[in-house]
Amino acid sequence: MATGRTHRPATRSRGIPEATVARLPLYLRALTALSERSVPTVSSEELAAAAGVNSAKLRKDFSYLGSYGTRGVGYDVEYLVYQISRELGLTQDWPVVIVGIGNLGAALANYGGFASRGFRVAALIDADPAMAGKPVAGIPVQHTDELEKIIQDEGVSIGVIATPAGAAQQVCERLVAAGVTSILNFAPTVLSVPDGVDVRKVDLSIELQILAFHEQRKAGELAAGAVVPAAASRQETAARRGAAAGRESAADQGPDGDVPAVMPT
Repeated sequence: MATGRTHRPATRSRGIPEATVARLPLYLRALTALSERSVPTVSSEELAAAAGVNSAKLRKDFSYLGSYGTRGVGYDVEYLVYQISRELGLTQDWPVVIVGIGNLGAALANYGGFASRGFRVAALIDADPAMAGKPVAGIPVQHTDELEKIIQDEGVSIGVIATPAGAAQQVCERLVAAGVTSILNFAPTVLSVPDGVDVRKVDLSIELQILAFHEQRKAGELAAGAVVPAAASRQETAARRGAAAGRESAADQGPDGDVPAVMPT
């Protein structure tokens, strides 16, 4: 039975940087879309644009895979899909457990993209006894008392934590003790794990806060842009007034610039 422990050392021993590994799913998503449209080949520029990276970085990333494309032709889409899927370990079945079946956990359980990407939801687990036996996405929820047994029986090496923050560390420790070596954490907290355990954190609130920062900055730039024209307008108005005053002063003088002999009353 496949586990996550057999693939990661092989990838790292080939010297593929973590930044490149993080971009491989982006390339795979773009390539899969091309494959679904029956596109046979793609240039590095086209694929880079679809993945949101620059073409030089893409070519460097693919060089770690031993894939260089063909000059004037580009990359074979189907072969790259297979090559990247194999490198990511997606050519085998990965059983996953989701712990915490609240709104977020239930949404994850209902996500249809797991199966098509090499993952199988092996079990849904929750601490609430009232949840036990209830089907979510066609899978009956099991109590956390069964956690260790499920991990052993299913050969699980990837766990998803969707619990409240206060329960996440304890769940994490139980997962690790039972043999899970990779964790996807949706709980709004930082997990402490031993060496050899990989954690990927997804915090929606942090992502929203980053977007809020950018929105605030854009609003500030717009406001600053509005102030500059206003200041320029004030300067232009002052200049016009100064010019008008100069013309009035000149009109009060005689032909040689002297004050006229007869002053208006």
